[in-house]
Parts: sequence; structure tokens; C-alpha cells
Amino acid sequence: MSDLLLSAQGLGVKRGDRWLIKDIHLNLQAGQITTVIGPNGAGKSTLVRSLLKLMKTDAGQITTMAGLRIGYMPQKLKLEDTLPLTVQRFLDLGRHKQHQLDADLWQQLVLQCRAEKLLNQPMQQLSGGETQRILLLRALLRKPHLLVLDEPVQGVDVTGQVALYDLIKQVRDLLGCGILMVSHDLHLVMAATDQVICLNQHICCSGHPEQVSQDPAFTDLFGAQGAGSLALYNHQHNHHHTSHGDIIAGQHHEGCDHG
Repeated sequence: MSDLLLSAQGLGVKRGDRWLIKDIHLNLQAGQITTVIGPNGAGKSTLVRSLLKLMKTDAGQITTMAGLRIGYMPQKLKLEDTLPLTVQRFLDLGRHKQHQLDADLWQQLVLQCRAEKLLNQPMQQLSGGETQRILLLRALLRKPHLLVLDEPVQGVDVTGQVALYDLIKQVRDLLGCGILMVSHDLHLVMAATDQVICLNQHICCSGHPEQVSQDPAFTDLFGAQGAGSLALYNHQHNHHHTSHGDIIAGQHHEGCDHG
């Protein structure tokens, strides 16, 4: 399998006279975790839908590895309360005849996701963290080359977030897949993330995350173990944007202006 799974060059999506995202350049590699961060309205969902080819683009191009298999984990799941759907049935509905995980690997993933005791439970009765683990497990059914996680810790408490981030890293290590993870939080990203992309209609900056912040309040919030699993990402952002997402020339501002 080639290291390069997906490449976007000059990607843009326009609605009316406004660019939702513009001039996006990124490469997603096998075995690499890439985290997209940014405020609400930054274009994160637009970027994901574009990369998954669920949305028409107005500029640029996307190229993918031949035969690329993508697993997708949505940020939340809404099920009718009266729908009789167990976890096992929910997983079975996502199975494909081709590219299935072998039995031993599947069982290993079930154990890693701590799903073995949940299989006979109704989906509607799962906690937030349990639901996210099952959604992750379902996204792995086709043994994807690229795993796309849209706000994977949505609705999960802080302790559960740390555990889920660790689980995602374990999945990457086990399958060797590339991971594209999306977050709305400009501050919390996985320490294990290989690449961070800060998005605000365009890519403001990208690169390796910084070391975990030494701020005592941060350590107090997550505890020593949790703080060691997360990093505080800071960067310099020396420009402003117009309402259309364009950079205003000649203006310089120290610090990120994304709020």
C-alpha cells in the first residue's frame, strides 16, 4: 500500500460569492494521524464532505490511492427510541461481503473498544462514550485505509475523551491506517497527532503539535495522566479575514484571531 492515501491541491468550495473553504492543500498518509482544528464555521465539515466526495467542489482537485477504502465515524447518531436495534444488529448492518476484517482481528478490536459486554444491549441505552466506541468499531468493519472521525469525543466527558483518544491511537497502530480527525476545539489535540491543521476557511498553519502545556490549570483539569495524553496547540496568526474568507493584505496581528 502506498504511503500517500489522499491528496487535495487548491481545494475550494464556494456558495454564492463566499468561499466556505479556499486554497486547501493537504496530504493524508498511511499510519499518520491528522487533526483538523478550528472554530465553528471554519469549514471543517465542508472540508470533510469535500474529501469524501459528498460535496461538489469549485476549485482544485482530489486524488486518492487506487482502491482506497474509507471508514467514517459521524460525530453523533440519532436513533428512534422505539426502534428495536441492538449493538450487534447495528454492527451487522454495516458489514460488507468484501474487505472484511478476519475473525481474530475483529475480536481484538471488539475487546479494545470494550464492546464485548455491549453487543446485546439496545443502541438507545448506551452512554455517550459507549456510543462513540461502537461508532468507531462500525467504521472499522471494512478494514479502511483511511479512517475519518468527525468530532469523535462529541458528548463524552473528559475522562472518556482521554480514553477515546488513546483508543484511536491504538487502532492506528494496529491497522496502520491513516486517520483524519476533526475537532472544534483550538486547544485540545492528541499528543499522538502527527499533523495539526488549523482551518479558518483556508489553512492558517499546519505542522506537529507542541508539547503538552505546563499550565497548572490545564493539568488540574485533566489530571497528570490526562494532561500527558493531550497537547495545547499554539501558533502565530498574523492576518485577518474578510467576510468571504480572504486574507486582508497589510494587516498583522500577533496571536490567533480565530476566537
